[in-house]
Amino acid sequence: MQSRMSRREALKLGTNVAVSTAMTPLFSANPVQASLGVANAPESSADICFLRAVDMAKLIREKKLSAREVMQAHLKQISRVNSKVNAMVTLVAEEQLMAQAAAADESLAKEKSLGPLHGIPVGAKDLHETAGIRTTYGSPLHRDFVPDFDCCVVQREKAAGAIVIGKTNVPEFGLGSQTFNPVFGATRNPYDLTKTCGGSTGGGVVALACGMVPLADGSDMGGSLRNPPNFGARSQRTYESGVVHAFGSGAGGAQCHGLRVFPQRSRRLRSPFADFHRAIGRTVRAAAGAQLQGRARGDVQGFGAAVGCGGKERGRGAGQNV
Repeated sequence: MQSRMSRREALKLGTNVAVSTAMTPLFSANPVQASLGVANAPESSADICFLRAVDMAKLIREKKLSAREVMQAHLKQISRVNSKVNAMVTLVAEEQLMAQAAAADESLAKEKSLGPLHGIPVGAKDLHETAGIRTTYGSPLHRDFVPDFDCCVVQREKAAGAIVIGKTNVPEFGLGSQTFNPVFGATRNPYDLTKTCGGSTGGGVVALACGMVPLADGSDMGGSLRNPPNFGARSQRTYESGVVHAFGSGAGGAQCHGLRVFPQRSRRLRSPFADFHRAIGRTVRAAAGAQLQGRARGDVQGFGAAVGCGGKERGRGAGQNV
């Protein structure tokens, strides 16, 4: 009769099995698939909308995915989902967005990249002025205000190749830890439509969580970027104040914020932070521009930029509810 296995032998056997199971996919996977999480262009609109932003940008640069396909997929997702959560409150006309996406594709066809966010749709917080796009600050006083200029963060997003797809909801003048206002009403938590999404960057977080945009900007003075990600299963990364100039931001430009980036994938969704460090670096450089180098904190006013870096888990739970 065979002798009983010792505890040491059992632990050794279990460890070997676990290591073998974990390592086999790494050795068998395509190198591109292992590094990107996606080997080929996605097959459906839903697949596009729930790509990580860093993967989406790479596929566009490699011409495996066009900016037009990306824009069309996100417009379709907004049409399907937004009425249930009320995150996107002003949308740029589809013809204008598709023309910008086509221009991005034509530029790339000529081997001219517009920047690290080439062809990527971005949702701009409705406190951030956007030239030719209504900016209400969530207040009836500015219900029909259409700026003729872009605030600093939007300027730099565009300079990095991003396309502003529309505006995301805020509390009135960004004051509050909820996201509702007299102009557009409340933005709902995509995981439970009866619950709050937090604020004041609630519209941006919900739009990201539902796959309506791959990137969204935002601002923070007392928790406006730290609060919503925790309500919406997102996580965040914080940078120092005084990186991006605040002139022209938020009904008088009086905001003083820290620069923050919240990645799309939640810690509890087993996200390796290394996956989005490159995307964070690119978006911070795009938003901060030259001011990121050698500027003392007191030289410029702070400004907040929350840029989500999407993942396949993004919004899957949310999507089931909305």
